[in-house]
Amino acid sequence: MTSGKTDRRLGEFELIAALFAPLSRNAPGAFGLTDDAAVLVPPLGHELVLKTDAIVEGVHFLHDDPAESVARKALRVNLSDLAAKGAEPAGYLMTLLLPAWPDMAWLEAFAGGLAADQAEFGLSLLGGDTSATPGPLAISIAAMGFVPQGQMIQRAGATSGDCIFVSGTIGDAAGGLAVLKDAKKTHTSPELVARYRVPSPRLQLGRALRGIATAALDVSDGLVADLAHLAKSSRVRMVIDAAHVPLSPALQHLWGSSADAISRAVTAGDDYEIAFTAPASQRGAIIDAAARCGVSVTEIGRVEAGEGVVLRDQGGKDVPIVRGGFTHF
Repeated sequence: MTSGKTDRRLGEFELIAALFAPLSRNAPGAFGLTDDAAVLVPPLGHELVLKTDAIVEGVHFLHDDPAESVARKALRVNLSDLAAKGAEPAGYLMTLLLPAWPDMAWLEAFAGGLAADQAEFGLSLLGGDTSATPGPLAISIAAMGFVPQGQMIQRAGATSGDCIFVSGTIGDAAGGLAVLKDAKKTHTSPELVARYRVPSPRLQLGRALRGIATAALDVSDGLVADLAHLAKSSRVRMVIDAAHVPLSPALQHLWGSSADAISRAVTAGDDYEIAFTAPASQRGAIIDAAARCGVSVTEIGRVEAGEGVVLRDQGGKDVPIVRGGFTHF
């Protein structure tokens, strides 16, 4: 793990040796983070799946979020993409851009969060970079996984007549952020806050969907926005039945279950669930896969000829979508 110059806390190389080299001990190809690069060899008959995502203070997490949850979110948003591709996690690279404020206690807790998730999901740190920054704290992770050759679930592949499914519940993370930003502390909801701070990558479900799903991606920018990506790649239209969008009891307590609440939920980011399409004939296999994985899966609509995404109410009328989803620019 190479390093830019900083004179804070421990020295840079001491910091790497103390906190981050132990995270590579189960990856021989990481060489204890003492080299400039790492080696990762896919198992026979497998392909390497690559993904990178960054999280930035003030954009993806709050300044006073616990260090452990910041670390876990940084890793899990990448694992969520691997999950939607049906991949098995193998390792990751991390670039850590540090402003002045994180002290050694914060960094130790951050490394502890990574260690806990490595143990849970079975992967190791392979390398990366550390540097000082005058800007906000930022963590960029490039995650790598393996998938049997030719079995990665792509965005392109949905066809007219397919059904649309989504795992878990939608809008919880946005609800959690709203709770955290509520200066008057009108509501408290540990469940929603946890969904915002520490998403749950659906890795087991993603692997179970190989050969079943025709197209898939993780829901990070909002259900409508991400289904629009599937629609564009597959050259079809996605029709969402508003009444079937799964909202958690905690979110319904916070926002209600009106058309406005559903519209708000489907355009909110940070869900990190899997949205996917599959033929109607695969409903039974999907129900079985969800049960094996302990994850709820809901059928929320259908694929039609055309383009774009439509949200429809129970009467068959289109529900206006004021904003399409989260975007950085």
